[in-house]
Amino acid sequence: MAFVVAQEVPTSSSMAVPHGPAGVGRARRRMREQLFRGGVPDSVVDDAVLILSELLSNACRHGRPLGHGDAGDGDVRAAWRVDEAGRLTVEVTDGGGPTRPVPATPSVTARGGRGLNIISALAQEWGVRDSATGEVTVWVIVTEGHRREDFAARVAGPSFDFADAFDDLD
Repeated sequence: MAFVVAQEVPTSSSMAVPHGPAGVGRARRRMREQLFRGGVPDSVVDDAVLILSELLSNACRHGRPLGHGDAGDGDVRAAWRVDEAGRLTVEVTDGGGPTRPVPATPSVTARGGRGLNIISALAQEWGVRDSATGEVTVWVIVTEGHRREDFAARVAGPSFDFADAFDDLD
């Protein structure tokens, strides 16, 4: 009688993504497919895909493409890996930019500025790594069951009751 031992192979991938919105969907699909095949829990995959979208959007909006100075074309690098403990690390590397990635405090009506707050709510940990060549990598660690309890309040901001705006008009 032979015993077969199933061994989960660590999932990892790295890909060049066009600097701009064109490659974001392709990167999301590839990540989702590979992580599902690797047995990563659905909730972690869903959070990781959202995080990848936010990181790629930020890299395209605030960073330069890799190796292209100030040119608008070129690529950024997306990578992900699952370690032996089941922690998923997502990384996006760009050519650097004029600002550092830091969470913003957008107004309720602002169109953007919530991406790193979303990441902070979903991630176990995240940070920024600079290279000697000027590249900037934002990395995020995602684990099952880590989503913060106050996720909706942290991302949505303060609530506003439309009727309260008319209280002083009587």
